[in-house]
Amino acid sequence: MENYTLEEKDGFIVLGIGTELKSDYTDYAGINKEKTEFWESVKQDGRLDTLKAIAANDYIFAVNEAVNNKMMYYAGVMTEESLPEATRVIQFPKGEYLVVKGEGKTADELSNKLTGIAFGQVLPAAKDFAYVGGPNATVEMEERNGVVCGELWIPVVRK
Repeated sequence: MENYTLEEKDGFIVLGIGTELKSDYTDYAGINKEKTEFWESVKQDGRLDTLKAIAANDYIFAVNEAVNNKMMYYAGVMTEESLPEATRVIQFPKGEYLVVKGEGKTADELSNKLTGIAFGQVLPAAKDFAYVGGPNATVEMEERNGVVCGELWIPVVRK
């Protein structure tokens, strides 16, 4: 199994530009297609660059969050600033997080790989902690030698 840890994190804010995912939550191919198209859109139209310009660090967040019974997906950055283009200020709670580390050839591959490990292996097997909802995010931390490195952060509670 891939490497994962439980880490205590201070609460933090991610400013995001988002979209509603329309595919059924069990339709992984449909969801992944929607996410890929969304990322292509925010890169091409300059919204991602606008976010990066006000970021507190180099991390790029891909955030999943349920809002009013809708599956929302955001491209975001850590910042205290705001933008007219931004669609949501996402509050991540102070507390314990499941952190899965990994790498992929692309940001999509990284996200899909880490999500599969976390929700397909780690969480189902976890005996002493559980995910009870709230925003979770794939965090692109760096690119080196053509590989995207990052982590998936999922807030958890002790059972």
